[in-house]
Amino acid sequence: MAKLSNIKQEEAKRKFAKALGDLVGRMREYVSAENGDWTVKGFIDIYRNIYTISSDTKIVSKILEIHLFPQILQFAEEQQHSIVLAEHQNWYPDLSFVSKEDSRIKFAVDFKTTYRDPDFPGHVNGFTLGSHGAYFKDRTSTKNIQFAYDEYSGHFCLGIIYTRADAKDVDETEIITVKELNDRKNKPLRIDQRKVVKVEKLHSIASVIKDFQFFICEKWQLASDRQGSGNTANIGSITFIEDILKGNGVFAKLGEDWFDEYWMNYGVTTMKRKGKAVSIRKLEDYIDFKGGDKNLIVPMVTKKREKYK
Repeated sequence: MAKLSNIKQEEAKRKFAKALGDLVGRMREYVSAENGDWTVKGFIDIYRNIYTISSDTKIVSKILEIHLFPQILQFAEEQQHSIVLAEHQNWYPDLSFVSKEDSRIKFAVDFKTTYRDPDFPGHVNGFTLGSHGAYFKDRTSTKNIQFAYDEYSGHFCLGIIYTRADAKDVDETEIITVKELNDRKNKPLRIDQRKVVKVEKLHSIASVIKDFQFFICEKWQLASDRQGSGNTANIGSITFIEDILKGNGVFAKLGEDWFDEYWMNYGVTTMKRKGKAVSIRKLEDYIDFKGGDKNLIVPMVTKKREKYK
């Protein structure tokens, strides 16, 4: 099958991005109560005991994905796309959308969740945006990726920012029984090793997260020029919320091609400095090496409120 033209790819990407933006605009009300709390309160067993969810980011992220999946399925049907889930947990992306009309049109969508940093107002803890290793460098590789990177017409992040509840408001050791769930025939099982708390209504249970902000952007728009984690080949993100919601990462003015080239060469390409070969790990150095315009680097607001240098 002949490859899709760039013009058709861009047209399909614009249409998909707009539809995805409309979807995230509706997601907050789907997961939030009127007071902004998460509507998910915990796990329930056959005895109708409620177990509080851990605030661990991996657990919260997975439950959010499950909670939102019916909305994602409905969206795919509306847009005439099939969804292909990642075959393995560590594969990219979380979701592949494949056009039912033309299977050459594919979009990668990754769920990205993080919490507001209580120590740095206006910032989040940060995201990792996938590997800059094998499949990113070799765009025809299918190692750890559902389809080859170049088969996708666009790479999107469906982002969720939330606030963690105060530790004093959530006790992960509690078992909660809810009066409105129980009757005489279904008595809750008491587990002596753990504290059992009785409440009248589900709304009385504290949510582990609240105050959601949803956003959608292409991966390159969210990226920084720094790794997302110290010992793995992951692309890091910006952390300033105002810039995140605008897709105003360090490559925002340079464009996707610069993002691709920089991260394909990160830590591999070398330049000469003071007579020594130095591996390139800063966008400013890479632009110097390539002879580009450093004025196009978007200043990154760090948690120390310093400008990118």
